[in-house]
Amino acid sequence: MYPIVRMAKALAPARGQPVDILQVLSTRHIAWPWDIDPWKDLNNGRILTLFDLGRIALMNRAGLFRTLRANRWGIVVAGNTTRYRRRITMWHRFEMRTRCIGWDDRFLYLEQGMYRGEECCNHVLIRGAITSAGGIVPPWQVLAAMGHAEPSPELPSWVADWIAAETGRPWPPNL
Repeated sequence: MYPIVRMAKALAPARGQPVDILQVLSTRHIAWPWDIDPWKDLNNGRILTLFDLGRIALMNRAGLFRTLRANRWGIVVAGNTTRYRRRITMWHRFEMRTRCIGWDDRFLYLEQGMYRGEECCNHVLIRGAITSAGGIVPPWQVLAAMGHAEPSPELPSWVADWIAAETGRPWPPNL
């Protein structure tokens, strides 16, 4: 089940001051009993759902949701790569850090990490697309509508390498 109460918290209009989409947004979370798998870890599927909530909070505070509604655009995850490195178990409190690291001609790239203290437990790179009835909306157009006029920061080399690897990946898969 999707964590509706947690999503409402991420969307609450009074949840802090506006942020620039390139800023790191920090949110706090707890691993509840219903988040835990049979091996007593935060379930890998729930980790991705919680990362959704971090992106929702950033997009809300950065003004992206307002822009999406005003233009009748949508947003989808178009790809991701995730690393699971340290356990988060029941009742553990953790910080999620979320930021947009840049964009190209079709996609926004967001980076997120779950931290216990200064140790990163899980990390995800998300490729997101803004959509309209006519297809993918170029990120520069979306950011201009948000009042963000600067060009994209240069994407880190590891992100560029992932983009290149994804370009060479066969679609549809050869299963």
